[in-house]
Amino acid sequence: MQKIVPFLWFNNQAEQAANFYVSVFKNSKITDVSHYGEAGPMPAGTAMVVEFELEGQEFMALNGGETGTPPAGPYQGSIALYVNCETQAEVDRLWDTLSEGGQKIQCGWLTDKYGVTWNIVPAGIGDYIAGDDPEKSQRAMRAMMQMEKLDIDELRRAYEGV
Repeated sequence: MQKIVPFLWFNNQAEQAANFYVSVFKNSKITDVSHYGEAGPMPAGTAMVVEFELEGQEFMALNGGETGTPPAGPYQGSIALYVNCETQAEVDRLWDTLSEGGQKIQCGWLTDKYGVTWNIVPAGIGDYIAGDDPEKSQRAMRAMMQMEKLDIDELRRAYEGV
């Protein structure tokens, strides 16, 4: 196990969420599922901890029940997963799949149907929003602030003033 593993808290949908994420990303798999026994606090046989990998990154998901801030977990919204996408097609696919049933936010951010927040970002974005020319970068930044799903070609056009 890697030294630091993102640990996601769910009321009771850890296994469903992990299976969904594994279906979205290539080179991904469920590596282990442990279950609650008779001692609870969830019904015996309910998935307790689901260990999984997304593109080689290890994750753990817990069915922890309703504690802390409703509707899920102790720190709702306090973690986001950043995905650096190689192509616009990858941005489009992940955005469309992960945002279905969730909430589209702004600047590449979304919350999926399980309440996990993602930032879906095209590679090269920094060349435009943090480029060498402050005037061009500001144009790209203004364009990005108007987007939900990020579009690298649109950012390039804004940067270039086209």
